Formats: sequence, structure tokens, C-alpha cells
Amino acid sequence: MPPRPTGRGMQRKRQIMDKLIETIVEAIDDKKGQNIVSLDLTGFDGAICSHFVVCNADSTTQVAAIAAGIEEKVAERLGEQPWRVEGQQNAFWIAMDYTDVIVHIFQTELRDYYRLEELWGDAPLKRYPSVQ
Repeated sequence: MPPRPTGRGMQRKRQIMDKLIETIVEAIDDKKGQNIVSLDLTGFDGAICSHFVVCNADSTTQVAAIAAGIEEKVAERLGEQPWRVEGQQNAFWIAMDYTDVIVHIFQTELRDYYRLEELWGDAPLKRYPSVQ
């Protein structure tokens, strides 16, 4: 198993993750995604990633546009591609896996139904006001 980053390595990793989250949030806002939040899962044993970024949109067309905008902006600015993207076929809920950050783009009704933030209710939550 490779050694875990410490000190400067950990700080650098955190800066890269913060830049990724910032870029994702900007891309969501560019496409008028709503109720953007991030959940910090770093303190949870067994969490599949370090952070979730969650938003919603009122139509499948907008959900798909947000996902495309994220992929484009992250690739352009950071040179990264998602490891996996699920849900593009119907665009009710698209999940984009950037390894340490997973983005959940819901159609509004599904976000209200699944209430993902409540499942991780103990996680520190950050809300992002719309810039638009």
C-alpha cells in the first residue's frame, strides 16, 4: 500500500480538491443549477469519497446540460475527466465520479424524494449562493 500523504502532500491534495469543487460549483451555476451544496465526508469511515456536491434542476434537459457543463469546465480548467458517469440515459439523476468528489445532479422531484443530504446529516454542509 502506498504511503498516505502527510504535511505538504496532504495540503496540496486539499488544494487540488478545493479547486475541483470550486470548478464544479461554477459550472453548475453557469447552467443555473439550484440549491448547490457540498458535503464533507472526510470524517466518515467507509465513505466512498471525500466530498459530495449536490444540486437540482427542473428538467431532464437542464440536468443533462449541467453534467455536460461540469465535464467541459473541469476538463478545460483542470485537465480531468470523470472516472465514471451514470444516469445520462434518462437524466433524472446523474452521478459523476471524480474519485475524491462525486457530483449528484437531480431533477428537483427526485432530490426531494431521496433527500441525500439527510442520509449524511452529520456531515459538514456548505451552501453555495447562486451567482446568477
